[in-house]
Parts: sequence; C-alpha cells; structure tokens
Amino acid sequence: MATMAECRSALDKLSDNLAAADGDVRSAAALDRSLSCHLRDLDVTLAGRLQNGRIEVLEEHPGPPREKAQIRLAMTGDDLIAMVDGDLNFAKAWASGRVKLEAGLRDLLQLRKLL
Repeated sequence: MATMAECRSALDKLSDNLAAADGDVRSAAALDRSLSCHLRDLDVTLAGRLQNGRIEVLEEHPGPPREKAQIRLAMTGDDLIAMVDGDLNFAKAWASGRVKLEAGLRDLLQLRKLL
C-alpha cells in the first residue's frame, strides 16, 4: 500500500508534467477549478486547485471530501502512483471502476484531452 508521502510526491510529479505540457494538454490543464482526490485505501482526501497548469494541494484531511469540488477523483494510492508513472491507463481504470472521476460536462470535455 502506498504511503501518504508517495501519493503527495505523485501529485507533485503530475503537476510538473501538466506544467511542462503543450498543445491541447496544456490548454486543458489551464482550467481554474477546485479539485479533490480521495485516496480510498488511506481514507484521506487531498483538496486544492487545478490552476495555471498546476495542481496545488491546499488541504489534507481524513475521510471523504468535506466540500464538493468542481473536479472530484477517487482511487487508491497505488493506482494514483501507477497512473502518474504511466503503468496504469486512466481510461481503462475509469472504465473498470478503479478510478472515479466526477465533474461538470464542460470540464469532462476539457479533461478528456489530459486523459
């Protein structure tokens, strides 16, 4: 099972990857939205913002999200790390239920460029 430090490191790496992206990926990452990621196996939620092509974690708390973010993810810590490392395909993980993504229709259309 992944540790909280490993999960935070994976989010930092993802943020760096988004910031370095170009083209459609860069435009999709340029959204300004609240974001939450519930790590089910650790029962911890990381909440923050996707802004200017970066993910900024503003808060970490036990349990499910306290507020409804505009973009909501739920997965295990191991799946987060595997996706960021390129070992797990997001679309397949989402289709199988390993990863949950909830967002408004407009945001989903933008986010598909990232996925």
